[in-house]
Amino acid sequence: MFKHVIVGVDGEDGGRDAIALAKLLRGEDGELTLAYVYRHDPEAWRWSSGAYEATERERSPELLEKAREEAGVAAKLHSHGAPSVGRGLHELAEATGADLLVVGSSRRGLLGRVLLGDDTRAALNGAPCAVAIAPAGYSTHPVAMREIGVGYDGSPESKHALGVARKLAAELQTKLSAFEAVAFPAYLFTGPLAADGTTIEEVVDAARQRVASLDGVEPHAAYGQPAEELALYSASLDLLVIGSRSYGPIGRLMHGSTAQQLARSARCPLLVLTRAAREAGGTHAPLGGRKTTGAATAT
Repeated sequence: MFKHVIVGVDGEDGGRDAIALAKLLRGEDGELTLAYVYRHDPEAWRWSSGAYEATERERSPELLEKAREEAGVAAKLHSHGAPSVGRGLHELAEATGADLLVVGSSRRGLLGRVLLGDDTRAALNGAPCAVAIAPAGYSTHPVAMREIGVGYDGSPESKHALGVARKLAAELQTKLSAFEAVAFPAYLFTGPLAADGTTIEEVVDAARQRVASLDGVEPHAAYGQPAEELALYSASLDLLVIGSRSYGPIGRLMHGSTAQQLARSARCPLLVLTRAAREAGGTHAPLGGRKTTGAATAT
């Protein structure tokens, strides 16, 4: 379980969903921090009075205290100014030494994400620790963890995800399963056959056998686009764990991002193990020495 959990709250349902998930993923002796990020952009001050930022900064202690009281949890409170919510949460995660950042899923439609940005996606991009995303409405019907699933393809990222999922399943005493989505370019198939005469069913069966060789894991496999198939698989889970290759902006344009797509489409809570989390062995030690301009703290 995670020892230093930071939760992005906003006074809305997304923050409540995130707190509900954080309570499940925090270890017995884990520390919980509720964080609110308000816009602080020194460049913007040249063109505005700064009244909006001042208002947000002033209301943040009350907003955080209300969130803590509603959730009925013991938690530290942090408010912080940053040019964007994603950047602010990352800075707070580094400053507090968090090993898990929990956010709610975006409720904005496509147009809203284009015009206003997507705080959930921003929290994933370049996160210094693991990121968990609570689906919309999670706080109204949180469920006990009965099955944890892993997106697996044999890569180092998926092997790390499996290792973390094993530890979570053991501590929460849940069932553990793993899923491999098999996807090949369409030109390799002529109808149902690959160029070497292999059928799609045989390819999927081979993938299922690979997953079945993993000790103590119920195997699943299907043919299709990974993010879409993992989203369908997540409907039977209480938590889906995946590793992230942490592509840069160019890589995401070329290869897409399974994590980014699942952040919007997963039917259950999603735990994304970023490159930083993998390199730190699943936890994130404080970086230290980084000044977070505009931060205010309450306890």
